[in-house]
Amino acid sequence: MCHAYSITTNLEALRRLRFTFDIAVNIGNLPPQTGIYPDMLAPIIRNAPGGYRELVKVRWGMPSSSRALYLAAKERAKKLIEREGRSISPDEFDEMVRLEPDRGTHNVRNTDSGHWKRWLRPEFRCIVPFTSFAEFSSAIGPNGKKRGNTWFAYDADRPLGWFAGIYAPQWTSVRKTSEGLISTDLFAFLTTEPNDVVASANPDSMPVILTTPEEIETWLTAPWEEAKALQRPLPPSALRVVSVGPKEDPEPVPDQSSLF
Repeated sequence: MCHAYSITTNLEALRRLRFTFDIAVNIGNLPPQTGIYPDMLAPIIRNAPGGYRELVKVRWGMPSSSRALYLAAKERAKKLIEREGRSISPDEFDEMVRLEPDRGTHNVRNTDSGHWKRWLRPEFRCIVPFTSFAEFSSAIGPNGKKRGNTWFAYDADRPLGWFAGIYAPQWTSVRKTSEGLISTDLFAFLTTEPNDVVASANPDSMPVILTTPEEIETWLTAPWEEAKALQRPLPPSALRVVSVGPKEDPEPVPDQSSLF
C-alpha cells in the first residue's frame, strides 16, 4: 500500500484544472510537502456542501472499521486484566471501544465493503494532488540494507498527478491518546492491483490515479456504477522510479508542469 507521497507543485498548477474551486484558509501559499505520511494534513479538492468545490488541507486516514477498533480494544482490555488482575465491566469495555485510538486507514481497496460504501457517493469524493508517491520495500539493496521507500512519478520532473480519494467530514474519534476525542475532516485514496513498475516494490497494490480531466470529472460526479471503473492500475509505461531510499522526495518540479 502507498504509505507516503509528496506534493511540491504550486497553486497555479492546480488552477489549470477545467473547473474552479474555492481555497480554504488553511491552504496558505501551499508550501511544498516532500514527505506526507498518515495522519498528516495534506491538500485535497473535494465536493463541498452547497454544490461548490474546495481546496482544503485535511488529515490523511479515513476511519477504521468498527470491527477493527473493537478487536483492538478487546486486546487492550485483555492486557489490562492481566496487568491489574481484575475484571472489567461491560460499561468500562464499551468506553474503551469508544476511546480506542484510531490512526486511520490511509488506503481504500475493498470498495464492496459496507464500511466504505457510505463514502462512495459523489458528495464524499475528492481528488488528491501528488507529484510522487512511495511504496516501502524490505528487499535488500546493493548496500546490504533494506531498499526502504521506492518513489514513483510520471517522470523525473515530477509533474502534477491526482489520486482518486474519498473523505469523511467531521468524524469524531480519538486519533492520538494525547489529543483525546476530537472531530475533524479525514481523507484517503483508493488503491488497486499494481502495474509491473510499482510491483517491483509492492506486489499487492498501487494508488488509483486519474490521468485526464474527463476522468477527474467522472470521479467527482458520476454514479458509483460508472466511477468504479476508474479503480484500475495505470499502464507500466505511465510511471517510473525516481528515487530509492529516502523518507522524503525533495526533488523540485522545475517548470511546475501538470500532466494536463
